[in-house]
Amino acid sequence: MWYNVSSITDKEVINMSSNAEIIGSMLLKENIKPSYARIRIMEYLMSRKSHPTVDEIYTALVKEIPTLSKTTVYNTLNLFVKSNIARVLTIEENETRYDADMSCHGHFKCESCGVVRDFCFRSPAIDTNDLDGFLVREKNVYYYGLCPECQANKPAN
Repeated sequence: MWYNVSSITDKEVINMSSNAEIIGSMLLKENIKPSYARIRIMEYLMSRKSHPTVDEIYTALVKEIPTLSKTTVYNTLNLFVKSNIARVLTIEENETRYDADMSCHGHFKCESCGVVRDFCFRSPAIDTNDLDGFLVREKNVYYYGLCPECQANKPAN
């Protein structure tokens, strides 16, 4: 069994084991050795829409993997980015977040609570004719503002 958590059900163990096998196969396809830490880091990244930081991932997994270091998390995430199975989000200069969703989508960051959320957009709707002849390696769309929850909690003027 992959997990050492007493509060999970047998059904959850089967699902987690299946996820680990799928992620392991995905890593092998990218010529990445599927170590336990790498599988758990990718599983964590795929299961969180919060776009976690290295510190968040480390804090969440170190209880389960006591030998895990921040350096291992950082190096693993860099390997995933290099292999195009994760992306780096630099919405703020002093904050690096990671996303396993490689589909074309944008990110909205709430200026009040700091939550980062995905949003869909149609890529052809963004006119890039000025880039004809350029090789575009990465596309990022970032929006900033207030999420509905923070707007609802904002005192009226």
